[in-house]
Amino acid sequence: MSRMVKVGLTGGIGAGKSEVSRLLAAYGAVIIDADRISREVVEPGTPGLDAIVAEFGKEILTPDGALDRPRLGALVFSDTERLAALNAIVHPLVGARSAELEREAGEDAVVVHDVPLLVENGLAPLYDEVVVVDASPESQLERLVGARGMDEGEARARMAAQATREERLAVADAVIDNDGPLEDLEPQVRRLWERWTAS
Repeated sequence: MSRMVKVGLTGGIGAGKSEVSRLLAAYGAVIIDADRISREVVEPGTPGLDAIVAEFGKEILTPDGALDRPRLGALVFSDTERLAALNAIVHPLVGARSAELEREAGEDAVVVHDVPLLVENGLAPLYDEVVVVDASPESQLERLVGARGMDEGEARARMAAQATREERLAVADAVIDNDGPLEDLEPQVRRLWERWTAS
């Protein structure tokens, strides 16, 4: 393999995307995790956090000066304008850092961009291939409430704030079905990896 393969990995909340990410990393993929980067770019002392405080006020900080995520989340999840203002600050910073990590990966790497809001933000054209981890809304809800201990109302609200299952599947070049047990994931991931790394 002599050229970089750029993959966009996405899926609804609770679909099992992080598990797929972990399996791909074990095969040797370079994982660029948008969620993790979005936390890094707003750590105390960063221009990102300063911009968020300028937009939302000091009340979105914890007593030790870090971003109070639950408080900020409560502000933006039910208000599309506030959410757009937050995204306008964070997304360019995440994009710049992702591009930097991609450049560092090496020209023959399989680079997997783990992007929860890939569909919502129209990012599919940036990748050679888009992989959607798909699970039924029932499975998602069960995992969010059961495994993550989320309140059912909050879980439903988070799911509703994302693209629909149909919207995600419409941009998919490959779909990983994660309605079954965890061990069903590995063979699906292996087949993708073998295809990407075949010379």
